[in-house]
Amino acid sequence: MEGVVIKELAQFCDERGWLVEIFRNDETSYRPAMSYVSMTKPGIARGPHEHLEQTDLFCFFGNFRLLLWDNRKTSATYGAKMVFDCGEKPHVAIVPPGVVHAYKNIGQADALVINLPDQLFRGEGKALPVDEVRYENDPESPYKVD
Repeated sequence: MEGVVIKELAQFCDERGWLVEIFRNDETSYRPAMSYVSMTKPGIARGPHEHLEQTDLFCFFGNFRLLLWDNRKTSATYGAKMVFDCGEKPHVAIVPPGVVHAYKNIGQADALVINLPDQLFRGEGKALPVDEVRYENDPESPYKVD
């Protein structure tokens, strides 16, 4: 899908545990503006929604299913749908504006997602409207993640 990046992250393990590099500015032109972490319980989905201006860089730690739907009328992949199962290995996904996205914890344990969006939530000082078009409460929405 045009502009979407999904890749498995290298895990460096030793007797103490493991380490994963989520973001390196020498590997991408993407630049985050903030970060947050969320925990998702088994069987729970977040989204679907899209952003008008914001790009998200998600880092998945757990067994997640990611749904992407290109809603950009000017995109070469307009209308394309992608479903990706992350499995147990950490993955990163960069999702540009106009791509509807949702994810679901398809595992048996609580799982973590770290997001490094390139826009501040609600802008500087949280003074702007939220940059989201939400679909999760629309019974007609084709953007459901199973």
